[in-house]
Amino acid sequence: MEVLQVILTSVLSVIAIFIVGKLMGHKQVAQMDFFDYITGITIGSIAAELATELEKPWKPLVAMAVYGFFAITLSILSNKLPRIRKYVDGDPIILMDNGKIYRENLKKSKLDLTEFQLLCRQAGYFDLRAVQTAVYEYNGKLTILPVSSERPATPSDMNLNPQQEYLYTEIIMDGRIQGENLKRMGLDETWLQQQLKAQGYHSAKDVFLGVCDKNHSVQFYPAK
Repeated sequence: MEVLQVILTSVLSVIAIFIVGKLMGHKQVAQMDFFDYITGITIGSIAAELATELEKPWKPLVAMAVYGFFAITLSILSNKLPRIRKYVDGDPIILMDNGKIYRENLKKSKLDLTEFQLLCRQAGYFDLRAVQTAVYEYNGKLTILPVSSERPATPSDMNLNPQQEYLYTEIIMDGRIQGENLKRMGLDETWLQQQLKAQGYHSAKDVFLGVCDKNHSVQFYPAK
């Protein structure tokens, strides 16, 4: 009987963590901030406890729901109120600029010089003289701006002004016609309606995304 209870609570644990994970969304490990990381570990630990809790399995289940609720709420607030993200994730820190390494910022980032050099090498810079600015992002990655002599050449460096080319242009976004994009391509809504009818759509509302290339070839992605 006890084995059956363990099996049932384990199944409940898997279902609960699956639901919480779906609600929290998918992120790569490199994209997780500190709060996401500790929340994920905690929820995983609670789920493991739920699998073996035979007397009162509702306790760890409630705890999982609470952690999931706070993680989802904080994510929503961070998206709607960008100022909150500053306190949750922190700000990017400049570790090096114009040939000068800021040791105080290294300390704030919990890095030493050896670790900083390692991050530079991982980014492809083995010589610090090739680094103009190095910024330590809140997700633990190092963003590097190389010195001018190490940057790839661009048309502006050679005083060239090539005409901008577009692979495609959005003419419908989420069921709404992008009038400005149509005008820029020399098209109008009458032409667009003809294209929609030719592909079996009654109106732009039936299309989630519509794109058009420079040859006026269109592709519609239906709304579901």
